[in-house]
Amino acid sequence: MRDEINAALKQAMKDKNSNRLSTLRLISAAIKDRDIAARSDGNDARVSDEEVLAILVKMVKQRQESARVYEEGNRLDLSERELSEIVIIEEFLPRQLSAEKTEAVIAQAIADTGAESIRDMGKVMGILKSKYTGQIDFGAAGALVKAALTKN
Repeated sequence: MRDEINAALKQAMKDKNSNRLSTLRLISAAIKDRDIAARSDGNDARVSDEEVLAILVKMVKQRQESARVYEEGNRLDLSERELSEIVIIEEFLPRQLSAEKTEAVIAQAIADTGAESIRDMGKVMGILKSKYTGQIDFGAAGALVKAALTKN
């Protein structure tokens, strides 16, 4: 995944695409920051692709929130910039699962964990996060899991 980002960064430099280049540099910086934090914790290895996915998902969420705030403040120029950064970041994320597939995955996770009540929600969400980071909106998934567990 890092190789993809670095290749895209180099291509943006060659193309002299400043907007894309700045966004890719932000991604690269966020990954390097996480690497440094991991090293300070005593881990010499670079962060995994799963952690890179988590970084990218977090970056998308931050930009969505910023875009919403800018729109409310009638700063459409800044909102458009945030939205364009989201498009670039999402190029490196796996495709989002459809609503039907998300429900099927949640049902499978509930079955795999043997979850029976809302107290087991953490187990279900843990499985979903380990297998589907970047593919599911966990805010929406949490509500679906909660609804499914309260039916039981």
